[in-house]
Amino acid sequence: MTLQQFLNLRFLGNNVLAYLTCLGIVLFGFAFKTLLSRLLSRLAFRFLRNSTEGVTEEQFQALLIKPVALVVFLVTLYLAFNVLDYPVRSSELSRHEPWPKLAAFRVYQIVLFTSVAWIALRLIDFAELVFRRRAEQTPSRLNDQLVPFAKDLFKVLVMSLTFLVILGKVFGVNVTALIGGLGIGGLAVAFAAKESLENLIASFTIFLDRPFAVGDLVEVGNVSGTIEKVGFRSTRLRTAEKSYVTVPNKAMIDKPLDNLSLRTARRVSFTLALSHTTTSDQLRHIIADGQRAIQEHPLVLAEVQIKFAALTPAAKEVTVQYFVETTSYDEYLNVKEELNYRLVEVVEQHGGTFASTGTTFLRLPDGALSGLQAVPEKPLV
Repeated sequence: MTLQQFLNLRFLGNNVLAYLTCLGIVLFGFAFKTLLSRLLSRLAFRFLRNSTEGVTEEQFQALLIKPVALVVFLVTLYLAFNVLDYPVRSSELSRHEPWPKLAAFRVYQIVLFTSVAWIALRLIDFAELVFRRRAEQTPSRLNDQLVPFAKDLFKVLVMSLTFLVILGKVFGVNVTALIGGLGIGGLAVAFAAKESLENLIASFTIFLDRPFAVGDLVEVGNVSGTIEKVGFRSTRLRTAEKSYVTVPNKAMIDKPLDNLSLRTARRVSFTLALSHTTTSDQLRHIIADGQRAIQEHPLVLAEVQIKFAALTPAAKEVTVQYFVETTSYDEYLNVKEELNYRLVEVVEQHGGTFASTGTTFLRLPDGALSGLQAVPEKPLV
């Protein structure tokens, strides 16, 4: 048998040459899908280069190579099977077609639409990178909060549209009639999803009212932390213990919210307990010099209060209160530490002493207990 005769052999309605051509196209698509994807991604990046805001070509390709490669392979797969005498075309598929043929084409359509949606989602990720870079260059923190919210919104729209397209194109569902029919059933769905809808509406309220922005330190209810992200349903906070707390958006607007980042100053308040050996004259000088030392600090507001507040059996108590003009927690701690040292120096300069707790702790050297033996308890008679 010659090669030509072998290639002309027919079975299942096609000759060997058609099957080999189909196989060759499939193998070509599988082998070069990544290369073709990289080439298409590079061409697309050159088209968008002037508006990338510093996002590199490697980042762009990392987002698009896999979904574009899948679409390229699906296209070559369609071209490969189109070589056969019974190509799978949507116009030819009807009720009388064999169910394996229908099922295979339906699966192909679902994968194709899903892969196209995957590309759209990755483009949204790329746009989020670009607009995040732009937001970092502006002083307003509203853009930092709006960019991830818009990213989530567009992703939900893309996935919803893809689902409707699959229903209409793959399964032949009348999408217009389906959406119209949801008018009555939508009431039941809305009632069942009441909490989710309330949180969604609350998210828009947060953006309109702007009680806080990403990066603000807030306290809502019994939760305190830095805002990291505002989503559709919830707001994420990073607490001082570095834990990640998720609070429903409804709670963020229903409960009293204290935006600690908007404070013009931070209050310091504590009590100095001086011993009874400190004389009245010493106490007056300590209070006067201590108040003067605190007022001289450039970051302390004028309203400084140091008062002899209480006389207790244990000590003479002096209350100290002042405000540090800063919104930085680290700077607040530094000022507080500096002035604490200054107050200790003032007390020492005037011969004052701090009240003792009356408890003495004895520290034994290492190994001092090694030679001790337990004494048995005597029975109670």
